[in-house]
Amino acid sequence: MQELPLKYGCNPNQAPARVFVEQGALPIQVLNGQPGYINLLDALNGWQLVRELKSAAGLPAAASFKHVSPAGAAVGLPLSEGLRAMYFADGIEGLEDSPLACAYVRARGADRMSSFGDFAALSDVCDRATANALKNEVSDGVIAPGYTDEALRVLRAKRKGAYTILRIDPDYTPAAQERRQVFGVTFEQRRNDAVFEDAAFANIVTQNKNIPAEALRDLRVALIALKYTQSNSVCYAKDGQTIGVGAGQQSRIHCTRIAGDKADLWHLRQHPQVLALPFLPGVARPDRDNAIDTYLGETPEAVLADGCWQRLLLARPATLTGADKRAYLAGVSGVALASDAFFPFDDNIDRAKRSGVSYIAQPGGSVRDAQVIAACDRQGIAMAFTGTRLFHH
Repeated sequence: MQELPLKYGCNPNQAPARVFVEQGALPIQVLNGQPGYINLLDALNGWQLVRELKSAAGLPAAASFKHVSPAGAAVGLPLSEGLRAMYFADGIEGLEDSPLACAYVRARGADRMSSFGDFAALSDVCDRATANALKNEVSDGVIAPGYTDEALRVLRAKRKGAYTILRIDPDYTPAAQERRQVFGVTFEQRRNDAVFEDAAFANIVTQNKNIPAEALRDLRVALIALKYTQSNSVCYAKDGQTIGVGAGQQSRIHCTRIAGDKADLWHLRQHPQVLALPFLPGVARPDRDNAIDTYLGETPEAVLADGCWQRLLLARPATLTGADKRAYLAGVSGVALASDAFFPFDDNIDRAKRSGVSYIAQPGGSVRDAQVIAACDRQGIAMAFTGTRLFHH
């Protein structure tokens, strides 16, 4: 098949719409549902990300995409008891035996507010456990190189049978040159084939030269995620997964702040007081996500006020004060941070440190590199210059 008609393009007024290849066959097959224009953008970007992440880490990988940027990406490391509770993963049958399912639970859980209604991408054949992980989440679709029969049965039951399921040819390799049109003008460029072997981190420019293997893994996760994130973008990562992505900002410090705020929220969701929130039986996952986000935000009274908490909780919990949150976050360290372009000012480093960043990878090349390096030295951060910019539009 060379062409797939679509209901419409980005918006309903943009019809007719289609995807097609000029030579050969489309590398995707629709197994269920009807993908949309944005679904396919998310699917194809997500597939590239997880394919590269698996190649780099040697582990199954997953991504949770929303509006052509990853809300989360991860490799298939086991989940601690705390992470299982934080990600609402208790009760997922077969989770402990499926690294791929663990990868998706991590990717989805990195930023549960942003991943609502995601398009999932999986590096490996989707098994029953991963389908179970997808089953109870609000999701638009999934792309993978294949599905077991059991997984297909589970997924085809989602969204009253309308859940989009795509199979991609894992051996498909696109042409080296890629094209797109804007306002009737065709752009052409070489595909971004940057990879991050050990040599990419050899130029450590700070006094602290210590970047252990786990931090290198996390820096790779962050850099590969940035490769498919709308620029400007900054990504925080820890334990084999993204924990905060700041995408599409004109100012890099805003990327760093947004991603850092998300990373802080990821850590705070593991606070014992948050994990112990006594939700009423039957409260849906999105409602729990919204309640936790509000509880940890600037207006916790929207959840804790009389007449409000009773709709969600068995009992009114104590407020987690600003001092409580600062004290908890003060103990965070070992976070990796990557940027898709150089840091022009040292304010980015100071903001990163407040979110526990210990390791940074960025291209370098700013006229203020020395100022940024000095800021890392003051903070004890190890920073590598990769020499590779990763803008994506």
